[in-house]
Amino acid sequence: MASTTLSDLPDVILSTIFSLVSDSRARNSLSLVSHKFLALERSTRSLLTLRGNARDLSLVPGCFRSISHLDLSFLSPWGHTLLASLPIDHQNLLALRLKICFPSVVSLNVYSRSPSSLELLLPQWPRIRHIKLLRWHQRASQIPIGGDFVPIFEYCGGFLESLDLSAFYHWTEDLPPVLLRYADVAARLTRLDLLTASFTEGYKSSEIVSITKSCPNLKDFRVACTFDPRYFEFVGDETLSAVATNCPKLTLLHMVDTASLANPRAIPGTEAGDSAVTAGTLIEVFSGLPNLEELVLDVGKDVKHSGVALEALNSKCKKLRALKLGQFQGVCSATEWRRFDGVALCGGLQSLSIKNSGDLTDMGLVAIGRGCCRLTKFEIQGCENVTVDGLRTMVSLRRKTLTDVRISCCKNLDATASLKAVEPICDRIKKLHIDCVWSGSEEEVEERVETSEANHEDDDDDYERSQKRCKYSLEEEHCSTSDGNGFCSEDRVWEKLEYLSLWISVGEFLAPLPMTGLDDCPNLEEIRIKIEGDCRGKRRPAEPEFGLSCLALYPKLSKMQLDCGDTIGFALTAPPMQMDLSLWERFFLTGIGSLSLSELDYWPPQDRDVNQRSLSLPGAGLLQECLTLRKLFIHGTAHEHFMNFLLRIPNLRDVQLRADYYPAPENDMSTEMRVGSCSRFEDQLNSRNIID
Repeated sequence: MASTTLSDLPDVILSTIFSLVSDSRARNSLSLVSHKFLALERSTRSLLTLRGNARDLSLVPGCFRSISHLDLSFLSPWGHTLLASLPIDHQNLLALRLKICFPSVVSLNVYSRSPSSLELLLPQWPRIRHIKLLRWHQRASQIPIGGDFVPIFEYCGGFLESLDLSAFYHWTEDLPPVLLRYADVAARLTRLDLLTASFTEGYKSSEIVSITKSCPNLKDFRVACTFDPRYFEFVGDETLSAVATNCPKLTLLHMVDTASLANPRAIPGTEAGDSAVTAGTLIEVFSGLPNLEELVLDVGKDVKHSGVALEALNSKCKKLRALKLGQFQGVCSATEWRRFDGVALCGGLQSLSIKNSGDLTDMGLVAIGRGCCRLTKFEIQGCENVTVDGLRTMVSLRRKTLTDVRISCCKNLDATASLKAVEPICDRIKKLHIDCVWSGSEEEVEERVETSEANHEDDDDDYERSQKRCKYSLEEEHCSTSDGNGFCSEDRVWEKLEYLSLWISVGEFLAPLPMTGLDDCPNLEEIRIKIEGDCRGKRRPAEPEFGLSCLALYPKLSKMQLDCGDTIGFALTAPPMQMDLSLWERFFLTGIGSLSLSELDYWPPQDRDVNQRSLSLPGAGLLQECLTLRKLFIHGTAHEHFMNFLLRIPNLRDVQLRADYYPAPENDMSTEMRVGSCSRFEDQLNSRNIID
């Protein structure tokens, strides 16, 4: 009797199975099994991101008939007006070709340097429901007020439900008049994302009131604004009340101060001052939004006595599952052991983030751990009174549910203390962020690194010496977990850890990371490293490399995001005894070739004085050593002859320069970012024979 295979299943069942596969690589593999699988995969794919040069859109295949979400924002040359270099009749033909190939599009992402891109594309799909615009370049002054948005409301007004401007630089006065002009379209909007990081002051109070009046059916509203009372038209009690009154159907509300977006790790001092948001008004807002499921209020100024309002949040918003609070004081006082107060009463929360809460203590954390019994994600940032004991106890209480923890900017929680705090869930946690702040002086760290590389013939003597230098006074049952310098020596396996995020100050080394206890992560697939600080005035590091080679001990590590974008230095000639950015880039990237990476996102360091964030010659030379790379995205600029180094990577399939930071360079007079140079490099890349 012949055996039954997956191919023998009816097409209806196979189509359902295929539609549940979301990973692009997995779908591509399925399509290679047979002609039947190829046809089913093409007919069930609903999301597609087009890469390649926009001039080649005529080559797009017509077999993806079910695509509903189309992303055109990554077409090359990146950041330029779509098809602008072609004659107008060719532009219209290519736009019509897109409509024929993708007739079912209802969601569109596009880089809109000018309204002409939207005027070309949107008439092809009048039934679009969701649009996301991207623009990191400055807004052209000749565009009339609201001109960027008129084509959207003109061509897609009958079905538009969602508008995402989170990565689109615009003027705040652009949107309100358009919403008033197209009142019937605005009234149908259910999602509006205005959380634009490039704003300096954000939306004013009157603009937020006008927007929410025009869009009374919003369910998802995100906005960047200013809560600082010193600013004109700041957001305070009246604005918050208006949002709740005008949009009572909200299920998601994010209101974030622009200062927090510009510098998310900032810890305000004692002179930060108070906001104009009071607990009484917050209670009224929560009462007016009974359907709220996710709330973010990152105020940037102190919200005093917030505990009472958070207690009301639990009773008024019973569907709340995610909460982020920035600069809220009194979130959980925990004055009585048996009585919960503040946010500890929100027992339905699955995600909680507390930022810059100056009076949060260990007792408050323990109360949160006892009260919020469904937490799967927890983030704590800038809480200086929290210690390892309090956080460890809280994590232990939520051992059965917590899988995602982020710890940053807490004075008492360096790298070793953070890992000790999450140790109770080391076998369960899937995502983790810590700050790479090493205990002890730089000399002690170097000594520990050298010791780890030496042989261990006298383990007993080394252990006794390290105990004399012990920095932490641990509890008796955990004394065996430290080697005396705060570095863990007990074998612990992070069995399910898949994603690791690290922050490290410029000039520090990554090499001590495995010695803190993160040496055994068998399933770690992705890591993000953010290096931040001012190189100017710093001496040359004592060691020649940052320490990326230490990550080679993670066997499944294949994806990396190396973000040096907030590393500031001299792009040109540096003063005597200092290094320019090319030498710092060599320091950061040395050793990256020893990793088996398949995908890399890299943000080069920058010189803000000349607005230059560019890949240097040493950087290009070191990146070419990553022989296993398939995808490389450089979030900056690069000279054409530096990019040619990357052609030596044998299986590299996808490379792109993206100046996705504000302000993106307008007109580069060198070979950087020119349309011709990008096209020449892509032609050489695509002409190579890729084995697989």
